[in-house]
Amino acid sequence: MNHSIPSEIRNAHGERLDFIYTPGSADNNTLIIIAHGITAHKDRPMLVTLTNYLAKNGIHSLRFSFSGHGKSEGKFEEFTPTKEVGDLQSVFNALPGWTKYGYVGHSLGAAVGVLFASQDPRVSFLISLAGMAYTAAFAEREFGTVTPGQGYMWDMPEFPLSKVLIEDMNRIDNVKEAAKKIKLPWLFIHGLADDVVPPQDSRDLFAIASGPKKLVEIPGCDHLFPPPHDSFMAETVVNWLKELQLIS
Repeated sequence: MNHSIPSEIRNAHGERLDFIYTPGSADNNTLIIIAHGITAHKDRPMLVTLTNYLAKNGIHSLRFSFSGHGKSEGKFEEFTPTKEVGDLQSVFNALPGWTKYGYVGHSLGAAVGVLFASQDPRVSFLISLAGMAYTAAFAEREFGTVTPGQGYMWDMPEFPLSKVLIEDMNRIDNVKEAAKKIKLPWLFIHGLADDVVPPQDSRDLFAIASGPKKLVEIPGCDHLFPPPHDSFMAETVVNWLKELQLIS
């Protein structure tokens, strides 16, 4: 089947979103959209590893960077989870014509996916990698001693901590109510050595999820799924997709 991929994708603010499409088999009409977490971008090594595993198994994917991240347009200090939900909607809007759409999100990107999938019927299945459930608790834990509008995330000047981000993460508080609305197949993968987003975040959302679901915890794996955990994660994703016959 011929799939049309746009030359560019822009969000509702007119900001160009950097992306890369990696084709799968010509007869496969499922597209998996992959997004990153806070301060990251589409080319996180673990996400590239996942893309390569998907392609080897004939599965199409598109990785993108949220606005204000990586090579996407927009200011980092203007990003919020709510704005990222809008970015994700713009990505879906730019990619019509597929039979199924899956979404893979890492960290905050997973929380964004939960918020989006709870309100957009185009998502056919969800995969959360070290997914965040509690946005307000995360903000307090990681940035509670930093003054929004003055300080930086993890003392890195390239990542200023904005007031709008903290306000939005506090307003959302957590994504459990959104998770209750999701009846889709949902895979959770979390490293047990993750000191950024606690594994309990995934456990709590897994308990809420009401569709076909699976939780895989990886001993010794931290938040970024370094080798060899990235390969195990990618194999787990592919095997789950095949097991549930989610690729068509």
